[in-house]
Amino acid sequence: MSTNFRIAFRFLTARRRAMFMSLSCIVLGVGLFVVTQATTTGFEKFFIRTILGTDGAIRVEDRIQATIRTMEAHGGGDVDGFVVEFKDGVQYVEGVDEPRLVIDALQKFSNVSGTSEVLHSSAEVRSNFKNASARVYGINLEDHLSVSDLGRQIVQGDLTTFRESPSGVLMGVMLAERLQLQVGDSFLLKADTELRRYRVSAIFETGIGDIDKVRVYMHMGEARSLLKKRRGASFIQVNLFDRDRAPLDAAHMEAVLGHSAAPWQEREKIWLNVFSALKVSTGITVSVFTLIAGLAMYNTLALIVMEKTKDIAILRSMGYTRVDITRIFLWQAVIVLAVGAVLGCGLGAGVTYVVSLMPMRIRGIFSTDRFLVDWSIWHYVAAVGISIVMVMVASLIPARRAARLEPGDVIRGTAQ
Repeated sequence: MSTNFRIAFRFLTARRRAMFMSLSCIVLGVGLFVVTQATTTGFEKFFIRTILGTDGAIRVEDRIQATIRTMEAHGGGDVDGFVVEFKDGVQYVEGVDEPRLVIDALQKFSNVSGTSEVLHSSAEVRSNFKNASARVYGINLEDHLSVSDLGRQIVQGDLTTFRESPSGVLMGVMLAERLQLQVGDSFLLKADTELRRYRVSAIFETGIGDIDKVRVYMHMGEARSLLKKRRGASFIQVNLFDRDRAPLDAAHMEAVLGHSAAPWQEREKIWLNVFSALKVSTGITVSVFTLIAGLAMYNTLALIVMEKTKDIAILRSMGYTRVDITRIFLWQAVIVLAVGAVLGCGLGAGVTYVVSLMPMRIRGIFSTDRFLVDWSIWHYVAAVGISIVMVMVASLIPARRAARLEPGDVIRGTAQ
């Protein structure tokens, strides 16, 4: 243990109350920062998993048709006329005309893990109790299971019944509750002028209200017959091995396939921005504790400089340099910071664990019955990093002031 460290520790223990205040603020700042970031990131990642498990990483849908506007400019006299052609944007033709060809091309992309052809349209569901608007989704079940979490979203019934029943459907839980339908119940489904009877094979819950209250899955063949669409698809749902590459892959798919491709980051941009704003705002809010710790540390060291002026003069007379004096006071900040960071990380981990056990029912943008947390080392790194910056910057001013004291000025009483 160095002499500078021992002197710093002695100076620091002379101001126990002030030191404890700084230490408490660091502990609270680090701990609360970890907890808020863990919960916010936990909900964000669960939301992303829900979106990817429901609508996939990329949707390939409308065909892109470029439009060319031709302008003719005629010169005067002997100047010949000329024609200028330039791209003026794109026009979208609804749907995918040749889904099998597009799927074959998609499967050649190295990052694509699964594809599912989907045909959808508006419809009306009629039960014995009530009528409701719905969206019919025709799917090939095995293909769709490879690009979604539909198999894990079943809350009543099972997929085996759906597989074995050509007239069976999968219905969203909110739609089933509104129509008072249970597994095995029959209902009428009207699309355009076609009216047919179907039976509920299973009920699913994604937790996303806009999906659970309108969506009805049925077999692709039955959907084509009901909607009178023998060919084509509304869109192709694509799943990826690396979801973060979705924007790059989507741009590549558009260029190669000539169809619009929407990555999940673009589709859910609003909600992702909301979660990012929450993380920043909560981080700033709880960092106030660390800022208070920095101010308290500044106040503590400033008081020590005033109280230990003669001791500093003695040290300088004994041969201690300005650098040594600076280090003595910075060591005091380091001691408090180190203890506070360790205790704060422990507090953050403990509170995060307790929060993860708390029940909390949420429905709307996802479905969960408990608090969601994310265990990441980077939350602790960020919390400690913010503390280091604030506390050390605040400690540097009184440390430099102490280093500027000269023994002669202290003796004459002119030290500032």
